[in-house]
Amino acid sequence: MTSPAEKDSAKPSHFLRQIIERDLEQGTYSQRRWAGHPGDADTQQKGPLDPARIRTRFPPEPNGYLHVGHAKSICLNFGLARDYGGICHLRFDDTNPEKEEVEYVESIKDAVRWLGFDWDAKGTSHLYQASDYFDFMYRAAEYLIGAGLAYVDEQTPELMRANRGDFSRPGVDSPFRKRSVDENLQRFREMRDGQLPDGAAVLRAKIDMASPNINMRDPALYRIKHAEHHNTGDKWCIYPMYTFAHPIEDALENITHSFCTLEFEDQRPFYDWLLDRLAEGGLINKPHPRQYEFARLNLTYVVTSKRKLKQLVDEGHVGGWDDPRMPTIVGLRRRGYTPESLQLFAERIGVSKADSWIDYSVLEGALRDDLDPKAARAMAVLDPVKLVIENWGEVMGADDKLDPCSAPVHPHDASRGRRQFMFGRELWIERTDYEETPPKGFFRLFPGNKVRLKYGHVVECVGADRDANGTITQVRAKLVPDTKSGTPGADAVKVKGNITWVGVADGLKAEVRLYDRLFAVPQPGTGEKDFLEEINPDSLKVVTAYVEPSLREAKGDEKFQFERHGYFVADRVEHRPGERPVFNRVTGLKDSWGK
Repeated sequence: MTSPAEKDSAKPSHFLRQIIERDLEQGTYSQRRWAGHPGDADTQQKGPLDPARIRTRFPPEPNGYLHVGHAKSICLNFGLARDYGGICHLRFDDTNPEKEEVEYVESIKDAVRWLGFDWDAKGTSHLYQASDYFDFMYRAAEYLIGAGLAYVDEQTPELMRANRGDFSRPGVDSPFRKRSVDENLQRFREMRDGQLPDGAAVLRAKIDMASPNINMRDPALYRIKHAEHHNTGDKWCIYPMYTFAHPIEDALENITHSFCTLEFEDQRPFYDWLLDRLAEGGLINKPHPRQYEFARLNLTYVVTSKRKLKQLVDEGHVGGWDDPRMPTIVGLRRRGYTPESLQLFAERIGVSKADSWIDYSVLEGALRDDLDPKAARAMAVLDPVKLVIENWGEVMGADDKLDPCSAPVHPHDASRGRRQFMFGRELWIERTDYEETPPKGFFRLFPGNKVRLKYGHVVECVGADRDANGTITQVRAKLVPDTKSGTPGADAVKVKGNITWVGVADGLKAEVRLYDRLFAVPQPGTGEKDFLEEINPDSLKVVTAYVEPSLREAKGDEKFQFERHGYFVADRVEHRPGERPVFNRVTGLKDSWGK
């Protein structure tokens, strides 16, 4: 049977696709059963053959807002499930009650859906949380104790750490390692029943204290935490360790391919050891899941550490988790990134086994490629100075005469119609479009030079007026008759300069936020400096601009290309159409960082 991915040659191949295709070809999971919901081996064996050809999962911990690295993982796990006729589960790894909040749960669900994915498939919701499996995890722990594969250790944390050894010396057996099964069960139940304080004991797997892989030196399975959980309340005062909980969650959910980043590679032997033992005991479905690791996303000019992101927010270096300079998904969304651009970015960078840095320009390039065919065009003046056409009344018959002009909404899609604006005696132009003494190659406004005001008329510059400080207060010009764009004589006067403008009569005053990269160095926080010292001081400039009247009813989150300036979005939080226009710069028309 040919997979959807094999039919689509546009999908770049990588080693994870090759693993999936090999398993499908060999029928590795083709006879596995699924009861319609997560469950142990007995539960699953009562169900029909699993209708999903593969099952993947995206398993965030709800202790913060997701960032661009998570976006890659979402696109990878949900995208592979889609491409191979499978199902991807959204699972909250909520095993740490002290750091998790419902706010983060809702933000994660919103992020996954915004990116274009869903956990509903074949009429069933595949939204799960680890805490729903606490009863089974406890049962699995007691099974391991009963099989002589786990014990309660009451060494102090410091002594336990010291006795674990290091890469140059083996670990030392705990004095509690030889406890009987009955003693361990009794003590573990006392932990469960709240008879021991936090930190007094942990349940450890009994594997090999001399293993060259330190993660296999009797890793901790359960710890005591007298803390209320947002889902289970105060039912439990012992909680599973992530490395114990995660493989069990995968097994109960019938996951076939458990994809994670390279920092979990050393944990894979324990992942397999645990599931092998539980499968031998008949507790989980067979064949059990397998873990595969890929390189995490390292993006230049960005930090993705949750601790550092929280510090940026808490100390007021940014305006919040959704600040458009943040790499969080809510921040990228407010900045103007689209789901399609992030999917395209994830596809372009692919996956590999080797850590590397992806240049931020690749992310911006994906965004430009997505926005270019979609974004309506508009003219905007970001650093305005007034242009006065001194002979306007003489040529047009009256100083207050307005001349209607138009331009395509999109230059490559005539079906989207045209936008209308007024040309008059007074216009707003960019301050940088005038030079008293022009440098070589400057073809815009300077005394005696002619330019075309885009979609309008040709004018000849006369000069400029300045205030007492030498600041230009207005530029003066004369209209060249019979040169209006689109009329028969428009090309009679040849000019090299073509500049954008906004009419004073119908231009819309707007707040424009010129966002740039938050950090000034490619790899913030990796050198000797504090990462906060590497913040780009010019990452945000706020200007009062004028935009053409077609933007009067622009809706929040609507994207535009401001001709000549780049891509902008109506701020989804503070923009109010016609009342308080606020536009954010998404990205420039081309990569000009550091140039």
